[in-house]
Formats: sequence, C-alpha cells, structure tokens
Amino acid sequence: MLKSLRVTLTLPLAACVGLAHAADVPYPTKPIRFILGFPPGGASDAVARLLTAPVAQRLGQQLVIDNRPGAGGNIAGEIAARAAPDGHTWFLGNNGILATNQTLYQKMPFDSLRDFATVILLGTQPSVLVTHPSLPVKTVKELIALARSKPGQLNYASTGTGTAGHLAGELFKGLAKVEYQHIPYKGGGPAVVDLVAGQVHFMFATAASVLGHTRSGRLRALAVTSAQRSSAAPELPTVSEAAIAGFEALTWHGIVVPAATPAPIVGKINSELNAALATNELKERLAAQGVEARGGKPEEFAAFLRSEIPKWSKVVRDSSAKVE
Repeated sequence: MLKSLRVTLTLPLAACVGLAHAADVPYPTKPIRFILGFPPGGASDAVARLLTAPVAQRLGQQLVIDNRPGAGGNIAGEIAARAAPDGHTWFLGNNGILATNQTLYQKMPFDSLRDFATVILLGTQPSVLVTHPSLPVKTVKELIALARSKPGQLNYASTGTGTAGHLAGELFKGLAKVEYQHIPYKGGGPAVVDLVAGQVHFMFATAASVLGHTRSGRLRALAVTSAQRSSAAPELPTVSEAAIAGFEALTWHGIVVPAATPAPIVGKINSELNAALATNELKERLAAQGVEARGGKPEEFAAFLRSEIPKWSKVVRDSSAKVE
C-alpha cells in the first residue's frame, strides 16, 4: 500500500517538474513557420497575413507564411502534424481541414483531435445566401417555396466539393426539406462570375466576395448563415430568424500546433494571440474581410472542434459527398 501511494504521489510531481522546466525554456528562439493549406489570395491567407505583423512584434520573432495548397488542405495538415513539437510550427486550420475532411476523405494523413493541440479560435466568417436577381424570390422562405414547387430544377454554386459553401447548401437542403442540384467550381471567383451571369441560381458565398455585387444590384442577398447578424451586413437577417430555426454554417479559422507541444508554450502562444485579437486595429482589419475576431482558451477551441466534426460528418454522409 505504501509503495503504491509513493508511486501515485511521484507521478504528478514529475509532471509538474516537466511543466516548470518547459516554462523556463526561452520561447520563441527563432522565426515561426506558419503553415497554410491554401494558396495566396484566399480567405485563410488574408487572415494569416493580417496576424503576422502584430504577433511578430509581440513575440519578437518573424512569422514566415508557408503556403502548402493541395488535397483540401490535407498536405499542409500532414506537414504540420509531423513538425517538431517545439512551438515554432503553427498551422492555420479551418472548418474544412480540421472538421469536414475527417469524413469527406476516405484516407486521412492525420487525425485532427489526436495529432494537434488546439491553440485558439481566431475568428468566424458567415456565408451570405445570395441569388441572381432573375430568381423570383426576395426572402429565404420564398426560396424554399420555389425549390419545393420545382424539385431538382434549381441549382446552387459552390467553391468545390466539401467546401463551406457546398456543405452549407446541403445542410440547408436537409433542414428545409427541398431538392436542388449542386454545381461545384474550382474556387470562389468562377462561381461568383457565373452567378452574376445567371448561369446558376444561388450560392452560399463569403461576404467579401459578393457584398459588392449585392449593393450594386447584380446579386440579391437574402440572409447570413451565422447565429447572429453579421457586422459586415447588419441589415440582413440570419437564415435562422428568417426561416430555419437553429441553422448555422460558419467558416472558421483557428491555430493548432503538433500534439506534443508543451502546454506552457501553447499557453504563451494563446496569450499573445488573444492580446493581438483584442486590439481595435486587428479587429477592424479582420472585419473588413468579413471575419469576426473570437479568441479564447485552448480548451474552448478544443470543445468547439469536437462539436464541429460530428455536425459536418453527418452533412457529408447525408449528401454522399466524397473526395478521393
């Protein structure tokens, strides 16, 4: 009994010593590699580049952006998961890479929950439900009614199979109990161009990509997909208040690091990022991109991620979407 008690007391002590030792290690000691799963010019790249200057100033080391596009972000995720767990490699994940891909792809090179330590939820970005003006609808309820009167005849564009816009459309379809066709594009630019031209009927798009068109009358905005109204377009109702209670489909951006990264280092990164996100300047710059700054503790981001994976896994399975 005494021997057993001695072992029980020794293990927590060793853990505490380990944490204290990690806290004493200077960090960061070299430039930080900031891995992204998408090419320059997209939403993730824009968020990352807004962070680099203020965070580098706080940490005293440069953030070097490393764009590694391909396989829906899985190439970058695998590189990040296998990096040295010393806090000098960060990965900017989003709802696609860290949640949707777990079901969308038959073979995954990493497990979001097992292979990463969550650091912080940086921000969330609602989509805007937009239609071509020729479609005879001005509200979400009218769109649902039209889709029910013409089952399978309407179509919606997305930036690709498994993307936020695609799955928002599938979630909407399931909850509204309607049928329409999905038209995937290779990126948001071509999809919006065809929507403006009237080649497709509607889409769920980022605010930055369509609000200019809605304000000029080339597109019609019906609602946003967040739980609350968006500061980017406060005049628009949410899908939830307009027609489908509880509907929410967000693009989100968060930072993770390799799973074995010491907790004190994760805590320091989290603290500095929270401080940067609290500044009005960064909040305003993110808001200009349609992104609402979030922040919070690593465990809060972990709980959020655990809730997102089953939510979107069900949507993927129900839509039969797959990517080889």
